[in-house]
Amino acid sequence: MQAIQWEYIFDPQLAWESLPFLIQGIPSTLGIALTSTAIGILIGLVLALMRLSGLKAVQWTARAYVSFMRGTPALVFLFLIYFGLPFAGIQFSALTAAIICFSLNAAAYISEIFRSSIASVDKGQWEAAAVLGLSPYRSVRRIILPQAIRIAIPPLSSVLLDVIKGTSLAAMITVNEIFQNARIVGGREHDYMTMYILVAGIYWLICSIFSVLQDYLEHVFSRYITG
Repeated sequence: MQAIQWEYIFDPQLAWESLPFLIQGIPSTLGIALTSTAIGILIGLVLALMRLSGLKAVQWTARAYVSFMRGTPALVFLFLIYFGLPFAGIQFSALTAAIICFSLNAAAYISEIFRSSIASVDKGQWEAAAVLGLSPYRSVRRIILPQAIRIAIPPLSSVLLDVIKGTSLAAMITVNEIFQNARIVGGREHDYMTMYILVAGIYWLICSIFSVLQDYLEHVFSRYITG
């Protein structure tokens, strides 16, 4: 251990001087992550309801989508959107391509969360809604979904954290988020090790903050459940 040249592993002065520039990438990182997760929730809910539909064609369409998105790397899909679609005459900015990629990717995982959460709601709730004369749509919207969302909060939070970390892939198409800024400084200063350790700490801090928020939401919803 004494032979290790620690000054080449982490340079505190460079880290401190570069921190403001890396922080400038946080809005892009959080913007992509939160927007993608929000869109993913909407698409995922539709996919979950399709999976629960009585129509086989609708079920298998949703199954095929989920299988494809869960079985292909997000980076490959990101490159298909940003570098591949222009050959077909469809071109997006780097930021838009990243949001589309992470939204569609997250939707596949979120749909499975919603599907399992809805399925876990007691069947008696469906029967009670039918007795009250509620239509299937109103039963789902007013009775089933509120209960399912409470169950889905922990896994949905995990998806959000995965998307936050996954936004680092957007650096591959030059989106100016945290990791891209770290790459810029690392290349300029010839010290990638310091930058990568610093950016890892920033991601850790961000995810820790959202984990605290997750704990708070779980506590709030658990009070309603027990009540």
